[in-house]
Amino acid sequence: MDKEIKPSSEFKLIAKTFMGLEQVLAKELTELGANNVEIGRRMVSFTGDKEMMYRANFQLHTAIRILKPIAEFKASSADDMYNEVRKIDWSKYILPGKTFSVDSVVYSDDFRNSRFVTYKVKDAIVDQFREKTGSRPNISVSNPDIRLNIHIAEDNATLSLDSSGESLHRRGYRQESVEAPLNEVLAAGMILMTGWKGDTDFIDPMCGSGTIPIEAALIARNISPGVFRKEFAFEKWPDFDSELFDEIYNDDSQEREFTHHIYGYDADMKAVNTARLNVKAAGLSKDITIDQQDFKNFQQPAEKSIIVMNPPYGERISTDNLLGTYHMIGERFKNAFKGNEAWVLSYREECFRAIGLKPSIKIPLYNGSLECEFRKYVMFDGNMKDFRHEGGIVKTEEEKREMAQKHRFKKNREFKQLLDEEENNEESDIRDFKFHSFRDMSPRKPRIGRHDDEHHFSRSKDKYKNKFRDRDDDNEEHRGGKDRRFRGKDKDFGGRGKRFGGKGRRPADDDFED
Repeated sequence: MDKEIKPSSEFKLIAKTFMGLEQVLAKELTELGANNVEIGRRMVSFTGDKEMMYRANFQLHTAIRILKPIAEFKASSADDMYNEVRKIDWSKYILPGKTFSVDSVVYSDDFRNSRFVTYKVKDAIVDQFREKTGSRPNISVSNPDIRLNIHIAEDNATLSLDSSGESLHRRGYRQESVEAPLNEVLAAGMILMTGWKGDTDFIDPMCGSGTIPIEAALIARNISPGVFRKEFAFEKWPDFDSELFDEIYNDDSQEREFTHHIYGYDADMKAVNTARLNVKAAGLSKDITIDQQDFKNFQQPAEKSIIVMNPPYGERISTDNLLGTYHMIGERFKNAFKGNEAWVLSYREECFRAIGLKPSIKIPLYNGSLECEFRKYVMFDGNMKDFRHEGGIVKTEEEKREMAQKHRFKKNREFKQLLDEEENNEESDIRDFKFHSFRDMSPRKPRIGRHDDEHHFSRSKDKYKNKFRDRDDDNEEHRGGKDRRFRGKDKDFGGRGKRFGGKGRRPADDDFED
């Protein structure tokens, strides 16, 4: 039965993610307090109120967007689609003078072209406004006031409001990138899969632009990844509750101290400089050290540690001797990482074989369109029997359950043939890799502090800038600046001190006038 979803204090929401991260996302949502959490294909559905929707966007590490369904109906033809969309009272969602856009995701023999679906939805909305008011809302692809998402599976259609806007993996801290950067959501998902929460040192020996170390620091300190974002789509909705969102934004009560340290290394000095810039932009220099070092020179760390790494696969980044690189990785694990565990994400089975060590767990993960595996290696002295006799754990019960699902992708291999506009839009940074500098990025400015150095963004004057700033001695030009949470006292995190004015509000635009 066709129906328009009625508003209530608690409503259905959909969190989208990458294939392989559904279980991790569901656990995040459960810990956040979401109700009726159900796992689907590249998504997790749940219920919650407006606060939950805001928190899901702001606090989840492994979601790429949060959708709020407003209508569900059957549609087997273009006319069905058009008529059902016209039944919705769009004046409740799109106010006069506001713009909108439509994204379509289609898995249907009746609708083979997602762009055609997009056009029909747009036509229905525009025609309704023209009929009722004599004017039509404008469509904006780059920065619309209202973002809509239509999902069609055979003849089942779900029309949703997109509460996120730009994909949530675009945190806002990345100022520069190297070739083939790892997606932030995937990096966070990998770290959460290891079970690490900041209880040991953390090492990424091939850190590239620093994504894994930065995501690890956010997890260790329990910092919401949304703090770097310029905005969320729900901030433009007619029913946006700015006081509620300010309260969520300014609440740092769940953040925690991190008493260990995170190390990132790379053999390429260009990557090292890029990672350092991104770490500094995130305000995490106290917790992360980035240095130049080839992994072949890696030595046993003094403290208990975990390694999480994403070596070259030979697809988009390669080395002169790819298998030799993986053999060297195994050799360093065995001889310079005893008593610890390491996790490796890679694509080719021959690369894993070259490591020469038996993994304790293999987890399938997609990195873009590549069906990869995330493998855990436990290093110990002596043989397995003695290790277990002494209480050593190679595979946890949760990991055993994960291993039982290791072939779950086989029934979804059509994924590789169904890389529609959705994946092209939201995963392009991990499939269509290219080097870009801050000069090539979106004109939308992140909330990063002002720097005199040409390698940093200039200060912007909107209310969202300067969320984090490093307190490094060489960064004194920040003194006197204002943060969204403006806690400029003795706190560690990038100089974040007490909340602005002690009232827990975000500063207004004029708070940032020079």
